[in-house]
Amino acid sequence: MVELGPEHPGIAIPIKEGMAHPSLLARLARARLFRKSPVAAYLNLNNWIWKRLPPSVTALPPLRSYGRFLHRLVRSRTARRQYFGTFFFRNRPQLTLIRRLSAQRGLGSIVKIAFLGCSNGAEAYSILWTIRSARPDLKIISQAVDISKEVLKLAQKGVYSLTAPELVEAPIFARINGDEMEAMFDPGKNGDDVQIKSWLKEGITWHLGDAGSPEILTLLGPQDIVVANNFLCHMTRPNADRCLRNIARLVTPGGYLFISGIDLDIRTEVALDLGWRPVRDLMEDIHDGDASVRNDWPWKYWGLEPFDKRRNDWEVRYASVFQLVPMVVRPPMQYENGRASRQRWLG
Repeated sequence: MVELGPEHPGIAIPIKEGMAHPSLLARLARARLFRKSPVAAYLNLNNWIWKRLPPSVTALPPLRSYGRFLHRLVRSRTARRQYFGTFFFRNRPQLTLIRRLSAQRGLGSIVKIAFLGCSNGAEAYSILWTIRSARPDLKIISQAVDISKEVLKLAQKGVYSLTAPELVEAPIFARINGDEMEAMFDPGKNGDDVQIKSWLKEGITWHLGDAGSPEILTLLGPQDIVVANNFLCHMTRPNADRCLRNIARLVTPGGYLFISGIDLDIRTEVALDLGWRPVRDLMEDIHDGDASVRNDWPWKYWGLEPFDKRRNDWEVRYASVFQLVPMVVRPPMQYENGRASRQRWLG
């Protein structure tokens, strides 16, 4: 433990990550004193202090360690629920990587892409516009899946209000510029809405379904690229783990999985266990590319911790894009400080 200093007496920072066992955190999160949660008061006080500290201070290693502790506490006491909030061009570095990967395809190639948890279609249309603008010769076959009938209907229709968010509770056009609006949309019939251009909607099959269902592979078939962003973080840990392993079955050998918006511990564990190769290109830019989740750390369970190259596992932990290849040899178990872990498998 390290004291913050005389200006914040009595506030100490746990340095070692993992010093609080998850079950202990869960018990603390459920604790009550006179029918009130002392943990809630503790978090509220820390939130008040944190927001008044300059970024140069919160970026210090001790504060980052303390932030990870706070974030684990937040995750332990907050119930998970699904959100449909999203944006067009949500993560521009990720779109840049998709453009680079599509540039590697042969002339006139067929590319199969699945969008899981597609919400209102903003991410799917942004990615398709990125690929087709750069490589109009490619034949894109897309599958889009969501568990909500209402939001899937909105995505398939491709008509969006300029004044109301419609189901997704987010300003969906906040990250798109005027030239992109003109390239992607036609004016709508009502004057206050816009409609996706018809050439962007070509080749998309829309499915009402669950990404965690064992039948998803039968429904969609093998895919060259699978995009599964920003919904696994809203699941409990066991469900998110099972769902991620299920999603991986969709990716063809040598294909790519885009997987952000998930608890980093779960993604790291599954990636190491299944031998995924992290894509290093633009890794840090993509990690920081969605300001909404970065700024929500550590106070929201979906908040994304700062990129930290001091960690031994940083190349896997902070990768949100992986190439999936068959594992010929399973990584050996390694033991450090009496604890077993798998050797990093970076290909």
